[in-house]
Amino acid sequence: MNKTILIVDDEAPIRTSLRGILEDEEYTVVEAESGEIALEILAKGNVSAVLLDIWMEGIDGIETLRRIKSQDNNNPIDQDVPVIIMSGHGTIDTAVSATKEGAYDFLEKPLSLDRVLLFLDRAINAVALIKENRELKAKMEDELPPMIGESPAMMQLKEQIDKLAPTDGWVLISGENGSGKEVAARQIHSLSNRCNGPFIAVSSAAIPEERIEVELFGIEEGGLGGTPTIQAGRFEQASGGTLFLDAVGDMSLRTQAKILRTLQERRFQRVGGNKSIQANVRVIASTNKKLSQEIEEGRFRQDLFYRLNVIPLQLPSLRERLDDIPILISYFADLLQRDTQSKKRTFAPATFKTLRSYNWPGNVRELKNLVERLLIMAPGTIIQPEDLPEFVHKKQSVPASTPWGSLLDIESLREARIGFERIYLKHFLEKHNGNISRTSETIGMERSALHRKLKTLGLG
Repeated sequence: MNKTILIVDDEAPIRTSLRGILEDEEYTVVEAESGEIALEILAKGNVSAVLLDIWMEGIDGIETLRRIKSQDNNNPIDQDVPVIIMSGHGTIDTAVSATKEGAYDFLEKPLSLDRVLLFLDRAINAVALIKENRELKAKMEDELPPMIGESPAMMQLKEQIDKLAPTDGWVLISGENGSGKEVAARQIHSLSNRCNGPFIAVSSAAIPEERIEVELFGIEEGGLGGTPTIQAGRFEQASGGTLFLDAVGDMSLRTQAKILRTLQERRFQRVGGNKSIQANVRVIASTNKKLSQEIEEGRFRQDLFYRLNVIPLQLPSLRERLDDIPILISYFADLLQRDTQSKKRTFAPATFKTLRSYNWPGNVRELKNLVERLLIMAPGTIIQPEDLPEFVHKKQSVPASTPWGSLLDIESLREARIGFERIYLKHFLEKHNGNISRTSETIGMERSALHRKLKTLGLG
């Protein structure tokens, strides 16, 4: 990280004193004896932070600060550079004026060298975080994967997202592995009132238990054995935007309790600190697990479920949207061959037909990986059914045009039975246009028992 400090002060002894201290701390130091010279140096770039005196001949510190932070399109200075004002005549009014003009902080002379070093360290790290978030947001916008598909299931999903996105309600996205839960979360964020804020994703399953609290809530300076600087957690990084909690079903009960408290109070504290920080975030959570079953078996808190499940969103599996396979393949093939100079490869219609009869246990992610594999390994420019791997052909004995084939991929008998009941009851409900009485008569099940079963299966 660049650590070049510009000292702007018309008193040479102060510049010399600060230079010695900062160079001992391995900073690179640049000096300016006036605001005019400082602006020339800043226009050349490569300055991490500025220590700026207020009272100087020529343009004073406030005017220099104003020009540094100018929104003029012709301003060549990086407006993110943090400016720390120094003054031997510090007053509240001066500090307020400096802050309004964009100063990072205010130091009174005679300077406390410890405070100078502390403020510089905080300022440089804060600006680095801002720039990192901005770069990530720009990258996310450039690479935001679209919600691809024109099947009835996808059209219904898009309609639901269009309705819920402009609200600030928390969303719980459920769906199988690889079905596109993060894609849906990013789409919700991009259509929301918080779209100009950050989108911060955190995978609960990927972070060790002993680190999850620090990752989520950050750590105060001096916390956990003497952390040298404040570290912002994901809740803090997502302020003003969206926090995506992926795989919440894999959180430990201890972590669930901390998340619940934050969601209830909409405030949190960094590890090792006692300052209460507002959690100004929209929370979108996702799971590939049946949380009602996790609650029954004591692995997920019911109160947290109700907090997260303000707006439930169920993503269809690829087996439920087989008509989208040609569109998805075309999109992935174009994406993966975007920078290729050689002749583009295409898929034969017979290949689409074969791929539609596969069960797709890995859903859209599996399809994308297979497309990439075929683009690399297939011998011809037109990819034929015989180019497909053997496992695709083997899993066609149970037609994948219906969802029944997916049950054979479930090793747990209990899970398979639940899956069968859901498919079976959904079929007869649709057959009878949602009429519970007619459905109960057809399948020979008492009406109230059918109601309870539908609620348990999430079909109520």
